[in-house]
Amino acid sequence: MVENQGYPCEEHKVTTEDGYVLSVQRIPSGQSGEAGKSQPPVLLQHGLLMDGMMWLLNTPEQSLPFILADNGFDVWLASSRGTRYSSKHVSLSLNDSAYWDWSWDELMAYDLPATFQYVHDQTEQNLHYVGHSLGTLIALASFSRGQLIDILRSAALLSPIAYVGQMTSPLARNAADNFLAEALYWLGLYEFIPRGAPVVKLLTSVCQKPEVVCTNFLTSFTGQNCCLNSSLVEVFLDYEPQPTSTKNIIHMSQMIRNGNITMYDYGDMKLNMQRYGQPSPPVYNMTCIPNDLPLFLSYGGRDALSDPNDVQLLLDILRDHDREKLVVQYRDNYGHADYVMGFNAKQAVYDPLMTFFKLQ
Repeated sequence: MVENQGYPCEEHKVTTEDGYVLSVQRIPSGQSGEAGKSQPPVLLQHGLLMDGMMWLLNTPEQSLPFILADNGFDVWLASSRGTRYSSKHVSLSLNDSAYWDWSWDELMAYDLPATFQYVHDQTEQNLHYVGHSLGTLIALASFSRGQLIDILRSAALLSPIAYVGQMTSPLARNAADNFLAEALYWLGLYEFIPRGAPVVKLLTSVCQKPEVVCTNFLTSFTGQNCCLNSSLVEVFLDYEPQPTSTKNIIHMSQMIRNGNITMYDYGDMKLNMQRYGQPSPPVYNMTCIPNDLPLFLSYGGRDALSDPNDVQLLLDILRDHDREKLVVQYRDNYGHADYVMGFNAKQAVYDPLMTFFKLQ
């Protein structure tokens, strides 16, 4: 998709400490093809049930990776374990239940640092980071533990996910409240395939509830998006959604029900003790994010996954952040998908984001 648009593209492989082989695409320059050592690297990390392809579905004039490349950035697109291009493991196959024994804890602990370090080693420069949705959560969790800070220039968090207890997405909320992911796990379905028959069957039962309208799958999940072309939504559904682990969906469901940010809860004090050395899962403490870390946050008033009330909880925690290091943007009419596919996202979000990057 990159080369077809006239941009150079490189394929890279990154192996995590726990053996997953991740695919990372690099756009080293814009259409001019003039790449240089001085171009600052930017790593883009997708959200839940997506992969790196999601950033490329719009036209080059409207897609963030191409816009960044044309503005002098060295662009790297990550795809998390279990997705289409990152499905390999050094010893496990997709059919092994052990392959799917992870949640976003592992994305934070293994995938993100492995990719960060690889890009840093390849470019010999510190990175800018752009995360969307779950891509913001794993970054915030990492920053709260003081990780990656030494090789990070700045981070842009689009539709930031930290607290999700006030999430209004009817599909996600009902799935969490009715323990649908747990039901799949108990049935021995460790890979969560959004288009698979078991998931479709359970989602169909959710869609029969009067408060859930599923005539538009994307809207019922993300909320009302203001700025998507209908033809682009069709393209999106050709490529996405992508698989993840059922355990990952359970972890997100726990956060929706409990309203907190903790590691995966095994639901049993003994199992938690074995894993964590304490009866309840450890908390990711957002107050530990360094106050001088350059952060750009943009959130939307119509986002049903990154609800403004939940984002406000995060902003309350960041109230002591250095004012010169924190930019907060609120787009009243933006929904969750507008941040990656909106036809006006360049002017509304990406231009201010690049201005922020260039100041760091």
